[in-house]
Parts: sequence; structure tokens; C-alpha cells
Amino acid sequence: MRGPAVTATTSIGLAEAIDPLVVALDVGSTGTRGGVYDATGRPVRGLRHKVPHAFTTRPDGTSEIDPAQVLREVADILDALDDSRLGARVRGVALDTFAASLVGVDAAGTAVTACLTYADSRSAAHAAALREELDVRAVHDRTGTMIHPSYHAPRLRWLAATAPDVARSSSWWSLGEYVYFHLLGTTAVGTSTAAWTGLLDRRTGAWDTELLEATRTSPERFSPVHDPGAPLTPATGAVARRWPTLAGAVWFPVVSDGFASNVGAGAVDATSIAAAAATSGALRVLLDAPPEKVPDGLWSYRVDAGRSLLGGALNDVGRAVTWLSETLRIDGTRGAVLLAEPSATTPLVLPYLSGERAPGWAGDARAVLTGVGAATTPDDLYRGTLEGVALTYARVADRLAPAAPRADRIMASGRVAKDLPEWLQILADVLGRPVTHVTARRSTLRGTALIALDVLAPGVARSSPETGATYEPVAGRSGYYADRGARFAALYDALVRG
Repeated sequence: MRGPAVTATTSIGLAEAIDPLVVALDVGSTGTRGGVYDATGRPVRGLRHKVPHAFTTRPDGTSEIDPAQVLREVADILDALDDSRLGARVRGVALDTFAASLVGVDAAGTAVTACLTYADSRSAAHAAALREELDVRAVHDRTGTMIHPSYHAPRLRWLAATAPDVARSSSWWSLGEYVYFHLLGTTAVGTSTAAWTGLLDRRTGAWDTELLEATRTSPERFSPVHDPGAPLTPATGAVARRWPTLAGAVWFPVVSDGFASNVGAGAVDATSIAAAAATSGALRVLLDAPPEKVPDGLWSYRVDAGRSLLGGALNDVGRAVTWLSETLRIDGTRGAVLLAEPSATTPLVLPYLSGERAPGWAGDARAVLTGVGAATTPDDLYRGTLEGVALTYARVADRLAPAAPRADRIMASGRVAKDLPEWLQILADVLGRPVTHVTARRSTLRGTALIALDVLAPGVARSSPETGATYEPVAGRSGYYADRGARFAALYDALVRG
């Protein structure tokens, strides 16, 4: 049993750090990050590095990134963290990446496709065709996922149609596997990363036979699935030669950022829901066993031999904020606008800039703005869009509540929560539940370190994540947001579901 949590700390000096140390790496939507953490889960001051990047997007639904670029970013971060002061104290290296990444590779491990991200929607037509061919409810029950462009089955169909030579000859890796192969000479897919493909049986942890047959592929074209508690050993000595401080470290199977985010935010059991609010977003609860039934519109990912993550994801959270800032040429945040009393003149916005995931899974959905008139101001559009983002969380929360009845805490983390904490008041008002701001920086990176530390230092007390204000729902606003939610649903049904 682990001891009681130690006091939360933003960072500590290397001399204060408790061994063993872990290097954690996080490949997100806006950059690759890395840092050193001690056995309590506290970041070590001065040993942190980031390399920014951006997805390539196009109007046809393209959302991709060059896997070789990410490999270089990870190597650059490890170069920056290879500090001789660490000596032999680093005992583990752990990596998370954005979920549902797909890279086609040849027999030498060379990428023959770009890395498709979770937001790539070019396979929407193939997803629709698969939904006609297969029993959607049965697939959802077995895999815990929907048939949607965010997952591999439609993408593999699309690649077979658009690049048949590539599709016939490739193996299919996640972005993290590609990075590991070129650094370590070996690879394995972590359980949670495999689950996010949409091809894994959520109960058994085996690849789903029916979906593989439907995509004309086989298990041999995927890496072996490893639980996060089973470290890897590099197949070559190149790591030790390039990064001497990592010579004695084991490397952990790549995990999904969603799993790491929950752990880093402190939402580690069925009493807490993590509200992630970064470029994309999600509501997730970590359960000790697979749910008997996955609620319609939500997903359930197997994350290790026992636990499952239940919830729903949103494509456009920080992406909506960035779009607003660039389109409306807003300089700075609009905190006062978000804290103002709600107004019936605020535009109603369906904020689907890059398609919808949970709960409706309309991959080709696009944003809709209504109630815009000659008197509408940039502040009105700003408020309306961020109310719309909160309403998309509410649509997930309504499905999640019956399956997680003990979850009475909502822990909000991520870039949007950090940059716009005032928006958490809108989220609390919309959800009708208190929302606690997790102020700890890089909670996903911290979660990745903690998952490795559960193996390397199981008896060491962990630090608790730093938290800020808890936003209580304002009772007088419930009617306004109930009306907004009903109008949102009606507009969604009319224009998106059509």
C-alpha cells in the first residue's frame, strides 16, 4: 500500500528529489513536452523542455503530423534532459501521446503515411459504410467504441481505397510505437493506446476479429499489446550511448494521453470525473472493472488488465478558443465576459469546427451560429461559443452520470482551464455541479510519470495535484442553461442529424 499523499508542490530542486526518478514525455496537439519527476510525482525544477508543433489541417478533413518530426522532437527533449547531475538516478522513461494516432510503416519501420490524428475526418464516408455493414451496437459493446473516423477501422478502409499499395504492405503503429522503434529498436503498444484504436475487445484485451476482417487486415500487422506495468528493454545500446543518464532506465509501453490526464489530475477512482480542457476535451472516470454496459454515445477504453476509462471526448475546446481569437482578432482573454450574467441575446453556437465525437459521433459536423444580428458584438460571439463548448460537455455528462453514480467531484485541467478559469464558472452552471480547477501544470505529463512510478516505487507516498478555486453552480442560472441545452439539442437534431 502506498503511504498518504505528500503536500502538493509546483517543483522541487534536484537535491530534494526522492529516488527513483522518472523521465516523462508527452506528445500533445500543440507540442512535445518532457520533464523529470521524483518518486512522489513532483517535477524537478530546471529539468523540463518543450518543442512546439501544430497539426497540418485542410478543408477536406485532413489532420495529420509528420511522425519523423515528432521523433526528432522527442530526441531533442531527451538531449535537453540528459543532465550529468542526474547520475544514475533515472530508473524509468514513460511516454504518452495524443490518442487514436495511426502511422503506416514498411518492413523497416519507415513511415509510409503521415500520422493521422484523432481529428482527421477524411474517412467519414467509410465510417458510414461500415455502420451499414456491421451491427453497430454489438461493435460498441465489444470494443467500447463507435464506428467513427477517429478510430482505425474506417481509416484503414479509406487508406485501402485511396492508397491500396500502402494499405496492402503496411503494418499499423501508433505514433508512440514509431518513436519507440526508432529510439529503442523494439516496440509494443500499451493497452490504453491499443484500446483507442477502436479495434480492441474491452473485456479480453484481444484484437477484435470482426473489425479486422471488415478492414481486411490481421493481428500480425499490429504490435503486441503490453500492460503499462510491463516495462520494455531496449534492443540496442544506442540509448545508453546517446543519453548516459538513461543507461539504467527501463522504458514503459506508450499510454494514451487521456489515461495519463486522469491520473495526473487526481481522478483515479470512481468518485471523480476528470474534465480535460485543452485543444480537445473530455469527461472521463476511471473504473476498477469494465462497465457491464457502455452508455450510448460514450466510450469505454481498457487501460490495463483490470481498469477501464469511461467517458466521452470533444474535438473542439481550445481549438474553438484559438479560432475565436484569430477570427475575431481578440487580443487577450475575455474573463469579464465569461463571468457576466447570462443574456438571452447571446448567440447559440454548436462549436463543431472539426467534427463531433461524443455523444453524437457526427464526424462531418461543422459549427453553427444562430441568433447573430447587426447588434451582435465580438464579446457576444465569444461568450456564445464558450457556452456552446460547455453545453457539449453537458451532453456527455448526461450520459455518464447513470454509469458513474458515485462521481461527485469534477476535476478540471488543461490549457483552457488554465488560461480561462472564468469559463469554469460557465461549466459549473451548465453541469449543475461544482468544478474544481486543477492548477498543477502539465497534469498529463505528471500522470504519465505516476503510471510508471506505480511500478518503480509502489510504496512511496505521492504528492497531490495542486488545485485552485472550486466553482459552485449559481442556482439562478439553471433555468437559462436548461433552455439553452434544449435549444442546442433541437438545433443539433435539425442540422447535424438532419
